[in-house]
Amino acid sequence: MLREDQIERYSRQIILPNIGGKGQEKLLNAKVLVIGAGGLGSPASLYLAAAGIGTLGIMDSDAVELNNLQRQIIHSTKTVGAKKADSAKERIVELNPDVNVININKRLTSENILGIIKDYDIIIDGSDNFPTRFLINDACVLAKKPLSHGGIFRFDGQAMTIIPGKGPCYRCLFPEPPPPGAMPSCQEAGILGAVAGVIGVIQANEALKFVLGIGECLTGRLLVFNALESSFRIVKVPKSKDCAVCGEHPTIKKLIDYEEFCQLRPKNKNGG
Repeated sequence: MLREDQIERYSRQIILPNIGGKGQEKLLNAKVLVIGAGGLGSPASLYLAAAGIGTLGIMDSDAVELNNLQRQIIHSTKTVGAKKADSAKERIVELNPDVNVININKRLTSENILGIIKDYDIIIDGSDNFPTRFLINDACVLAKKPLSHGGIFRFDGQAMTIIPGKGPCYRCLFPEPPPPGAMPSCQEAGILGAVAGVIGVIQANEALKFVLGIGECLTGRLLVFNALESSFRIVKVPKSKDCAVCGEHPTIKKLIDYEEFCQLRPKNKNGG
């Protein structure tokens, strides 16, 4: 049963015909993991917390830097130098003390990811590099965990929801990580902070719809956003029968780390 203060806090959601008190209880009982407390993870975490997600895992091994604050809105000037997961927890608790925040100050690896994601209902990928994206995708497919993917670059963003067994995965769209040097990082190419906000909020919306069992998730559909044109478009993504992890004859049956393939340093493992 909802407490009186919860009824007041979530009143604008509770009156929605597809949510109500039962839907709010679903949110309060839900567990969502956000990997990366950066450009995508910041808005996603804030909106999930505001909506009343009961348990919110925040995983990031990096510390807050001054140049993060242009887009990573969960942090502040006073938390520069602090661990991102700790800074994010502090802000979330200020926003909504109902939320049980599990801050994970660890680098994501092939050794620990399955043990971490097993306790959550849906995973939000807020990472900013290809090794992490492929690792998260592969782990979620193998563990049959729903995943909200988001990506941002300069003035563009994309989002897709992966529900193993019901649609394509990230590898159906991008079979292999790009070779070293093929794609510049956000540090090299830049990113408009508001683009991260748009895509991060879409990821939060996908997670809320999934938990509530309402609407239509972006499964089999890639949403593409361009900030300069203020345009959205949907690209259909078919499930690939040749996909190495979710296809008819999968070849990926154990997890590996992709830093060596992409020649990225481990410290860039999560963030945005």
